[in-house]
Amino acid sequence: MNISVFCGATLPRNKAYIDAARKLGTWLAQQHHTLLYGGSNLGLMGIVSGAALAEGGTVVGVIPTFFSEETILSQPVTQLVRVASLAERKAYLLAHSDAFIALPGGIGTLDEVSEVMVANQLGQMHKPMVLLNIEGYYDAFLQQLERFNSDGLMRSSGGLISIDRIDEISDGGLWG
Repeated sequence: MNISVFCGATLPRNKAYIDAARKLGTWLAQQHHTLLYGGSNLGLMGIVSGAALAEGGTVVGVIPTFFSEETILSQPVTQLVRVASLAERKAYLLAHSDAFIALPGGIGTLDEVSEVMVANQLGQMHKPMVLLNIEGYYDAFLQQLERFNSDGLMRSSGGLISIDRIDEISDGGLWG
């Protein structure tokens, strides 16, 4: 299965997020899933992809060409896909992934999560979007989604699933 992971390209202060990224990358490789991600060696992106590679996994980095060549080539990957823009990167990830997982991240991560949810809500695809809600990181976002729903401004969950621990992915049977 091809699984895109959305996460920050910076190192967070909370070490639990770093541990979760490492554990997720290892788990993806051990389950023989292909990791697709934003292509950076920085922050949580570098940790999740590095852990998957260290465990012998397949890693596809999708990176815009506006980054420097040094940045583009800085992270070892199994396959490097160059795209022209962040919009093209999102389109590639949506088209080539069977499921999505979001670790903690910033506005770019939230943008990617929203893109998946909107595509699901509009029926353009039907793929799970899992929030890895480490230490309640996404609680405020989830509360806002509840508000959208209660105010009648959102028709569906957009395929969103929130979990607190990585073992809920495999133990909970979210997918095969």
